[in-house]
Amino acid sequence: MPGTEFAAKVHEVILATNPGDVLTYGQVAALAGRPGAARAVGATLAASTGLPWWRVVQASGRLATGKEAEQARRLAAEGVPVRGDRVSPPRSTGRPV
Repeated sequence: MPGTEFAAKVHEVILATNPGDVLTYGQVAALAGRPGAARAVGATLAASTGLPWWRVVQASGRLATGKEAEQARRLAAEGVPVRGDRVSPPRSTGRPV
């Protein structure tokens, strides 16, 4: 279980996504109550297991550095178009939790 209230909210936001949903780190931060805390979202994902981390991309649509192939494979399996190292076009549910 996450150690901070913010981490718990990040988990909640990400667990509320459905296959094919894509959010940016910044959107997750805003939905978790801390706009501008995109890096903290990345740190939370890096320290967590069991979350569908592949549904979170950079604001430009770029996939996670060092995990591009795995993230592209998982997103494509959910019907998300990926071109190279980016979600194309960047998509988002934008829905609050």
